[in-house]
Amino acid sequence: MKILQVLPNDSTRIADESSLVIMDIVVELEDHSIANVEVQKIGYKFSGQRSACYSADLLLRQYKRVRGERGRAFSYRDIHKVYTIVFFEQSPESFRRFKEECIHHFTQVSDTGAEIELLQEFCYVCLDIFQDLLHNKGIRNKLDAWLTFLSVDDPEAIEALLDQYPEFGKPYQEIYELCRNVERVMGMFSEELRELDRNTVQLMIDEMQEEIDALRKEREEAKQEAEKTLARKTEEASQKDKKISEQEQEIAELKKKLAMYEEHGND
Repeated sequence: MKILQVLPNDSTRIADESSLVIMDIVVELEDHSIANVEVQKIGYKFSGQRSACYSADLLLRQYKRVRGERGRAFSYRDIHKVYTIVFFEQSPESFRRFKEECIHHFTQVSDTGAEIELLQEFCYVCLDIFQDLLHNKGIRNKLDAWLTFLSVDDPEAIEALLDQYPEFGKPYQEIYELCRNVERVMGMFSEELRELDRNTVQLMIDEMQEEIDALRKEREEAKQEAEKTLARKTEEASQKDKKISEQEQEIAELKKKLAMYEEHGND
């Protein structure tokens, strides 16, 4: 594959503090289709809508570039597929219930079975779920080996991977060299999409804060209710103590009267 652009998280294009993106790479495959490969620390809210926007943006950029290069010879046959591939370090809630599946593919299909070539496909890879599967089942095939390469940084696990698949030594070296030269890479996505990212992250923060505030309110209400209950029970206990005291006093007086009756009776 041919690497077109690399967007590290310290780029001025996407390095705002609210970004959840670790790295964003755009590559051209051997069949000239385009793939946007993104790694996220935490899965964005509205993952599908966001991916669709980025896919549309990338498809439009390909169209403008190819049409500019071909001029009058341009044809829509010159436009190739656009793949959006997203790796999650921490998967969104919509994927967490699939404990035995770590890779999800999405394509556009007809409800009648009619077939036309639509150009946008999506793939989501849940690395946290894969690591659970890896812990339980180990490396079962080459795909597992690649996912281990992408998600595991434990030296012993890396050594085990290289023992089983020594060809990964070269990619490890290439990644090392890439990390040493990230200052040379450039951004490509529009300011509008970056603003959407910032807004989405802010929405996620606001919703989390609202949840925290609600939990704090519930805790305070529970505390106040507990204090009211305690005060009520204390008051009830006090009333019972008072009643017991009054009844004990009445019993003492009745005993005195009974003693007087018995004394007079004996006379």
